[in-house]
Amino acid sequence: MKKEASRQSPGLLFEGMTSVRAVLAAMEEGISDRKIERILAANEKRKDREKELRWLAAMGEKHGFPVAFVPGEELDRIAVGSTHGGVAAVCTDRTIPALTEEIPGPGGFWVMLEGIEDPYNFGYALRSLYACGADGAVLSPRNWMSAAGVVCRSSAGASERMPLCVSDPVEAARTFRKRGYRVLAAGIRDSVSSFDCDMKKPLFLIVGGEKRGISSSVLAEADGIVRIDYGREFGLSLSAASAASMLAYEVMRQNRDPGADRRTE
Repeated sequence: MKKEASRQSPGLLFEGMTSVRAVLAAMEEGISDRKIERILAANEKRKDREKELRWLAAMGEKHGFPVAFVPGEELDRIAVGSTHGGVAAVCTDRTIPALTEEIPGPGGFWVMLEGIEDPYNFGYALRSLYACGADGAVLSPRNWMSAAGVVCRSSAGASERMPLCVSDPVEAARTFRKRGYRVLAAGIRDSVSSFDCDMKKPLFLIVGGEKRGISSSVLAEADGIVRIDYGREFGLSLSAASAASMLAYEVMRQNRDPGADRRTE
């Protein structure tokens, strides 16, 4: 298997229909300024994906990008993964704005992911956050959106459809507090179990990586520390993606509308 560095930039190539649909949805909804420059489709998949390719051609006419047919082996050569299914999009970069007091709306649920070690875990975390109804994610200045194609694939498109902004973690906590949000950080010392913690909106949740956790300066800005209890003695941390998922589902549970039915499609 080729190393990622030897392939197409993982920030510019979005592989598979799920990723391509997410980029197009974000374009149509005005969530992102990323544009598709061209679609690459494998010649061998013309018959199998005829309906999808007709739809992509129509979207190309609307948004001004061509659909180019190439040998399947060419897609295999430039792709990072092996699950592109014969479709990929070459895209422009996305502008991720700096966090301002105007960005978080009232009564929302935002999450900051600090210190996640690789783009796949970052994408997995965003997938869960999006599924749980998070309104957006705050990223550190150094983040994994430089590998946006990989993140999009691992997040099942959530990274493109979710509002994102960038901020220093301490400043982010202060900004959300000014907007009336409660600030919670995931940690152990002086913590409250997620089973007992008030996680009602408006809420800004900070989750750190499993190796370094959350810095002391950020913890000092939190209104409370929330922990995840285990079912047995276990002295190691969950992955950041797992922790973000579990905490986000607890936020969803505490804020759920009992009458709402949002089953998966």
